[in-house]
Amino acid sequence: MREWAWEYEGYDPAAERLREALHTLGNGYFATRGAAPECRGGLVHCPGTYVAGCYDRLVSTVAGRQVENEDLVNLPDWLPLRFRPLPTDNAPGPWFTPDRCHTEDYRQTLDIRRGTLTRSFRLRTDDGGTLRVEQWRLVHMGDPHLAALRTVLTAEGRPGRAEVEAGLDGNVTNANVHRYRALERRHLVGVRTGTADPGIVWLHCRTKTSDIGVGMAQRADADGPEPAPAERTAVGHYAGHRFVLLLPADVPVALTKTVALHTSRDRAIADPLGAAVERVAAAPDFPELLRSHTAAWEQLWRRAEFDVPGEAGRVLRLHLFHVLQTLSPHTADLDVGVPARGLHGEAYRGHVFWDELFVLPYLNLHFPEVSRALLDYRHRRLPRAVRAARDEGLAGAVYPWQSGSDGREESQRLHLNLRSGRWLPDHTRLQRHVGSAIAYNVWQYAQATGDLEYLYGKGAEMLLGIARFWASAAVPDPGTGRYRVRGVMGPDEYHDAYPGVDRPGIDDNAYTNVTAAWVLARALDLVRGLPARRRQELVERGVLDLGEPPLWEDVSRRLYVPFHQDPSHRDVVSQFHGYGDLAELDWERYRRRYGDIRRLDRVLEAEGDTVNRYQVSKQADVLMLGYLFSPAELAALFHRLGHPLDDELWRRTVDYYLRRTSHGSTLSEVVHGWVLARARRADAWRYVREALEGDIADLQGGTTSEGVHLGAMGGTLDLVQRGLTGLETREDALWLDPVELPELSEFSFTLRYRGHWGVRLRVRSGELTIGVPDSEQLPIRVVLPGRSLTVAPGETRTLRF
Repeated sequence: MREWAWEYEGYDPAAERLREALHTLGNGYFATRGAAPECRGGLVHCPGTYVAGCYDRLVSTVAGRQVENEDLVNLPDWLPLRFRPLPTDNAPGPWFTPDRCHTEDYRQTLDIRRGTLTRSFRLRTDDGGTLRVEQWRLVHMGDPHLAALRTVLTAEGRPGRAEVEAGLDGNVTNANVHRYRALERRHLVGVRTGTADPGIVWLHCRTKTSDIGVGMAQRADADGPEPAPAERTAVGHYAGHRFVLLLPADVPVALTKTVALHTSRDRAIADPLGAAVERVAAAPDFPELLRSHTAAWEQLWRRAEFDVPGEAGRVLRLHLFHVLQTLSPHTADLDVGVPARGLHGEAYRGHVFWDELFVLPYLNLHFPEVSRALLDYRHRRLPRAVRAARDEGLAGAVYPWQSGSDGREESQRLHLNLRSGRWLPDHTRLQRHVGSAIAYNVWQYAQATGDLEYLYGKGAEMLLGIARFWASAAVPDPGTGRYRVRGVMGPDEYHDAYPGVDRPGIDDNAYTNVTAAWVLARALDLVRGLPARRRQELVERGVLDLGEPPLWEDVSRRLYVPFHQDPSHRDVVSQFHGYGDLAELDWERYRRRYGDIRRLDRVLEAEGDTVNRYQVSKQADVLMLGYLFSPAELAALFHRLGHPLDDELWRRTVDYYLRRTSHGSTLSEVVHGWVLARARRADAWRYVREALEGDIADLQGGTTSEGVHLGAMGGTLDLVQRGLTGLETREDALWLDPVELPELSEFSFTLRYRGHWGVRLRVRSGELTIGVPDSEQLPIRVVLPGRSLTVAPGETRTLRF
């Protein structure tokens, strides 16, 4: 069915890298890009296999400076499989590649429901014959260490022969991102290969500095009318099987390579190579692998069931598919975060930013065990965050903007402007709001799941540490009677300093300060709700000082929120202190001159100018507040800070930044679509549509080929789940406040809430239907504007809105 397929016809070298990213297969433990198995890496193709959390650190010389970067490592390539027809004169021709051989009916299809990638085409041979080729690929969702590639060759109309080689290639580098080409990219060392019984070849290596051992083993089997023994080779960086297949006329002959992958970070193994050899030896045949793999995907789809009609629903399924390939139930057993570009490429070096803010709210209501594991990733790095704050002379915990293996700050010190060719200072590490995102996720997880054990345990340690940091970073200002937070960057990312000022950072970013106030308020709620014995334990361990809450109360009510006036002399919320004093940009002039100005910062820098001079934004900043908080909660937050925030002021603020945002991030359209669905519905669909198309149409201009934008994909799912339904989980109830978006006026989904599995919500024609599956659990309290009700297990209620 088309709604469960993502298909491309014809071979298009210019589009191959994008297709490879969107056709990536994974299972939460590892993922492999959808590269053609006969093609090596280069300008057209970029094979890549990435294990979650497998990082390595290298030092490069950039612009005369020594720069250290940690990267998600491209591991040995398990895909290689090449073939060539053997003519009757025994003089073999070149190996098949789609760019130099004559093919017909070339088609690649991603089966989203079953998690398989298929490819089919007809090859015209030099002697006038026709060879039909069909391939099926899977990265097993049931056994996270297995993958398989099945190739079926059919000589049409007359018999033939073919030579086939299937192997493991350790001669790979991190080469997916062209702008990183000046950096050291060879992470794998000590590559060795060999053979093992029965009929197995293997490859072992390790990462250069992190010393992670990697073991791969391959079994290859030919299934045809006549036996086809394999010749095994293991030389240097390559180990493989070679077959000469007899191809009777119109009789399919199949060759299957089954591969196992382990690293030394895995649990319950003695060594990665031995584990890989044992696993591949015991692996079942391809039909059984496909059956069990498909069954595992069926279970995932039941837990993540949703129905959105039309093309939007088809794209949302693709988004969910890629989220689940990166963050599956297997993730619950790993020490990993949310890589901003999934396990689909090497952009951002595989680092963890704040994208969990856009992904965890969805996972909380479907796969809470995965959410908990992702929060554990942050908790394990809490000691490093505490040291980072101490190094700055502050209290509490300050988390890094970019994280990797061990929790140190991985943000680069320099970045390359591709337009100007210049390496420039990078101050993005000043985005301290990442701590508030972590605290938000802790709180939302507990509200959605009722997991007070986690909230009072690891969650409390993180949330209190982040609150302690904000109370320490906020400095009282006698002139305003407010607390101020200086020298930061907001989510906007364009403004890293004031014009003409050497000190990096700006002061009192509204998003940063308001979310800090929210963190402090939640920390106060937590302290009040803690069991007495747990509170005592936290005090004894120094996590909590009972003298701190009065300060938290004061700071949470007196953090400075800047305002300025729009051109009609009416107040709007300022992105940061002094934003309203910056110059206005002639947007139309730059659009006429450059067309796409999403990355306006690069355009201006190449001209010798800087975005710091202008009222411009790369992505949603102030408007992020409307993404995180419902209108009522946001108004209450501003009231706590001593400012009225009515609908008119918020709409005015939304309009102000709509005209000043270049949308240089895929997250921006998600946020704008969400906010406009409530603030100005008529304009919402434009941004929702762009959020849906961001990766499939590669709207950012070549970035998707370097890895999908996982936060934006998770955000579009949550836009339906929470944005359009107004769904909140708080005060032991489901709060709902639906809003109609004509282009998404009908949809349904199920969710997991507390002990209830499969709670169904359906929105259609101004009606909201909620059904609770039969169980022994307590009824669910549901709150809508102006009314509340309870829905008992086995009951379905339909309400007008």
